[in-house]
Amino acid sequence: MPVRPAPAHILMTADALGGVWQYSLELAAGLRRRGLTVTVALMGPAPSFEDLARAEADCGARILPTGLPLDWTAGTADEVTGAAAALANLARILRADLVHLHAPALALAAFDVPVVAVCHSCVATWWAALGDGPLPDDLAWRARLAAEGCRAADRLLAPTRAFAEATRMAYGLDQTPEVVRNGRRPAEAPSEAAPAAHAFTAGRLWDRAKNAAALDRMAGRLGAPVYAAGPAEGPNGESFAGKHLRLLGRLDAARMERELAQRPVFVSLARYEPFGLAVLEAAGAGCALVLSDIPSFSELWEGAALFVSPDDDAAAADAVQNLLADPGRRASLAEAARLRGARYGTDAMADGVLAVVRALLGETRSRTRARPLSGAAA
Repeated sequence: MPVRPAPAHILMTADALGGVWQYSLELAAGLRRRGLTVTVALMGPAPSFEDLARAEADCGARILPTGLPLDWTAGTADEVTGAAAALANLARILRADLVHLHAPALALAAFDVPVVAVCHSCVATWWAALGDGPLPDDLAWRARLAAEGCRAADRLLAPTRAFAEATRMAYGLDQTPEVVRNGRRPAEAPSEAAPAAHAFTAGRLWDRAKNAAALDRMAGRLGAPVYAAGPAEGPNGESFAGKHLRLLGRLDAARMERELAQRPVFVSLARYEPFGLAVLEAAGAGCALVLSDIPSFSELWEGAALFVSPDDDAAAADAVQNLLADPGRRASLAEAARLRGARYGTDAMADGVLAVVRALLGETRSRTRARPLSGAAA
């Protein structure tokens, strides 16, 4: 009886400080359902033991806290390349067949197996959207490592066409990263109860890209409350203190689901957002969307959201107020967002990544078969 080959083993990196965490867990679960073995190498600060155990149970993958520094919080280039070397060694120890990195800079090591790097976000594109003038020194060396990592990886992925093109331009790449949309599990059917009479936002409030200052000004114009979930202080010393937003702090997945299940009007005035998982979660829960008019949001949500300029807090307040006052329009927009969000599910994401994995592993096996045997005539 023929012996079935062992399933391909994927070593995937992740961090628990933002949307990459949920992305990684859902992707790991999707790849597991497709017959792959997945180990998640957790970098940066780790959640509690209980949260890690829950995450392992939910996704079915082994999660290894490594304590390795993140590319965007590391103090020196050597810390990043050292983390990359440690990951390459871990891949050897685990006998991984492929490495899936959540940051291209981590590709800068001698990996023995194919490497897929996902462009979730980066300092060069962040600065292009938010900064003025040349990159500051502390960002320039990070951008240089990201550019080198983009060229070192066997495949580059990005969650939207807009961000793929921004990445290509930022680093002068010969090829644009391949687009595989981020995804989330479909939410339960929205409640038939009346939606909440407030607005809601979620994200790293300390990050200037999320534009919490404009959200705060918008909240000051509204008669209805605006609740904001997410950390107000970042690991890099950045912080946010608003006057009008009602800050909820960092919410776990269950609390976030409860907040979105009330179907508030969801608002994001981000100036820079490569994808926006919080928007997708809100759409799946049946929330009407008011979003900043930036390329990635337009690509994903055109026809299923109201768009305003990122810094036009008056227009944002009018949009929210009009939806709160018009239940019919709000319900229609929420349904459009829910149907659009259904396109960006975990299955579609996992299928997209699986196609890349199979192609790379197939190429590797073809090259191995094509190698002449030791001692054979050339």
